[in-house]
Amino acid sequence: MAHPNLQQSRVNKRWVEELKKHPGEVTVHELYGAYPEKVLDIGREQALLAECERLVLQFPLQWYSTPPLLKQWLDEVFTTGWLFGPGGKAVAGKELLIAVSIGGAAETYEAGGLIGYTISELTRPLQAFANQIGMTMLPHFKFHGANQAADELIESSAERYVRHILTPELDPRIARRRMLNDMKQKMQASL
Repeated sequence: MAHPNLQQSRVNKRWVEELKKHPGEVTVHELYGAYPEKVLDIGREQALLAECERLVLQFPLQWYSTPPLLKQWLDEVFTTGWLFGPGGKAVAGKELLIAVSIGGAAETYEAGGLIGYTISELTRPLQAFANQIGMTMLPHFKFHGANQAADELIESSAERYVRHILTPELDPRIARRRMLNDMKQKMQASL
């Protein structure tokens, strides 16, 4: 979770509150809260990543990108040796999901809209990053219109958000791979 001013946020703050209702299923790690001086504990961050199966990057879209500390986190935590060196592949096979709040309306972020690019296009570097390090990119969770959203919309988005990130089979490729692995294990068990 990377929001430079979480206490002033309506959407991301509410999402975090909802996530914290699921302590056995979700680990909430607030980067700006953990690192107010912006000096990361790389070993701690890598250990947290090693424990997770699905990494969710939750952030508000800022100037068509991630907040600065999230970019720093990506640059410093995902070191070459940890990812690719001897004994590397630290996150290969894990899942990555982007949960992003966007100030502008949905029609702003489409071809012909004011911005002219979709959120998927604007987050393409994160998708390329996931591909490069062997993570499986899952469908984004997006909330448009965060600047003007009614409280009821924010509330329902928090519930949908938790359901979305806890859905085991977000990607049909994952469902198929898990099904094949289950079948393989059953066949091996019966031999």
